[in-house]
Amino acid sequence: MNSPRKTFVNRNRPTPKPPLAGEHLRPLPLGVDAGKPLPVVEVKAPVRNPILYRKRLGRYDPLARPGDLVRLELSDGSHFGYGLFNSRAEATIRVLTRGTEIPDEAWWRDRVDRACELRTDWLKLPEQTTACRLIHAESDGFPGLVIDRYGDVLAAECFSLGMFRRAEAILEMLREKLGIPHTRITTGPHTETTEGYGHVPVFSENCPRHVVIEEYGTRFRVDFAEGHKTGFFCDQRENRKRLADFCAGKSVLDVCCYTGGFSMQAMRLGHASEVTGVDLDEAAIATARANAKLNRQNMKFVHADAFPYMRDMLRNGTQYDVVILDPPKLINTREEFDEGRRKYLDLNRLACQLVKPGGLLLSCSCSGLMPPEEFSKTIAAALPSDSYGRFLYKWGAAADHPVATYCPETEYLKAYLVRIDRH
Repeated sequence: MNSPRKTFVNRNRPTPKPPLAGEHLRPLPLGVDAGKPLPVVEVKAPVRNPILYRKRLGRYDPLARPGDLVRLELSDGSHFGYGLFNSRAEATIRVLTRGTEIPDEAWWRDRVDRACELRTDWLKLPEQTTACRLIHAESDGFPGLVIDRYGDVLAAECFSLGMFRRAEAILEMLREKLGIPHTRITTGPHTETTEGYGHVPVFSENCPRHVVIEEYGTRFRVDFAEGHKTGFFCDQRENRKRLADFCAGKSVLDVCCYTGGFSMQAMRLGHASEVTGVDLDEAAIATARANAKLNRQNMKFVHADAFPYMRDMLRNGTQYDVVILDPPKLINTREEFDEGRRKYLDLNRLACQLVKPGGLLLSCSCSGLMPPEEFSKTIAAALPSDSYGRFLYKWGAAADHPVATYCPETEYLKAYLVRIDRH
């Protein structure tokens, strides 16, 4: 699963499919009509992954409609499981279960309960933050759906039509369980091309357009504007705190800072001597400055493109003790891999030169299609000829974004802390 983080414009994006009829976008209940048989879809080439692409499927019941719950059978007629169907998508089936129990309302409620138990009882997130991921798609048994909590708002983002049609009912279960009053439903950034549908954000009645959340005592404003999902990413929560431990008395540059998550924690938790955040998104920089005021921190935020800004710093001879490089998603499809890798290389090449001898670089990638070993090689290749690096830590997404053993795509975030020295 790819992260819902902000992305660069894809110049090679496929043409969107024709609009889907409104009847196929209406919300569906989670219950199952016991007297009505489910449509059947043949699975010719089964895999453990919960996403079954069109090429792995055979015949399917012509009564199956986009977003329907279907029964899955192998070619010999034996039972395979149950899933959500969308004939308009290459990812035609999102497998819910390989058991014989039909996913009814009780089944869904059990999944919701288990997801909440992990965050509350095991990870104890309410003690650390008022913002976290409650449902992490395939990892929690909800393929094509993520739900985050931001204070009094539950924000759902749908990457599959089947989950979009059930999001309202799933959110209602979470509202009842957690006592959170407001909800927001959006669709993923590429659903028109991948799933064949698009939809404007849906807010519950009186849902606030922004909230203030806390993370380890630091306050952040979260704006529910169109475009990026929120303006705050929970997946870097633990990494923000970890990096702060290295920032006491240090100068810090946060490249692609967005709304200032790393910047704020480096200053407030880490007690850095100075922090500069840079981002091309003017609205994000405005929010970052608001966050600094909210926490009474004296910091500098610059509205600028990362590449020319870092080149200017190099020409001026400016260097920092700690440099953070957390760009938006650079690889959306396999066809974009080579171009995306070159962008990572170019960004890291500039960032490495801005690190003082003996200083630290935190380099991040939220591109799920960039393997960890390839990303570490890219960082190594970016080092200047007169320098050498040592990987100190290799971090991933926070624990409320768990990685499913049966779905490697859920391991998308990579954050490598590197010490850079001169020969």
